[in-house]
Amino acid sequence: MSFDPLSLNYDANGLIPAIAQDHESGEVLMMAWMNAESLARTLATGQVTYWSRSRQAFWAKGETSGHVQKLVGLRVDCDRDCLLMQVDQVGPACHTNRRSCFYTAVVDGAEKITADPMRG
Repeated sequence: MSFDPLSLNYDANGLIPAIAQDHESGEVLMMAWMNAESLARTLATGQVTYWSRSRQAFWAKGETSGHVQKLVGLRVDCDRDCLLMQVDQVGPACHTNRRSCFYTAVVDGAEKITADPMRG
């Protein structure tokens, strides 16, 4: 059975959440939005491309920072309304220069920063 990006359940804006996960460690790196075209570009090139809601433009991860995400695997959830992309991440995934965007833990009602920005 072939995969059709149009078979997914996009929201009213034509977007679907896409979670990026390190394909080796399983670490969740980030979440961003995709539309059918950004998903098609990702599948065609192997470089993960998102849809930037703020810029209203395609955003190939790493095109300006060099922190590229290469697609290794793609999973669709049971409701077909969320994607899990298993990626090879070069450098930090977060715009704060951290490996993951999920560096703030809530512990006993307080926020705790769990990772410093990467050097270099």
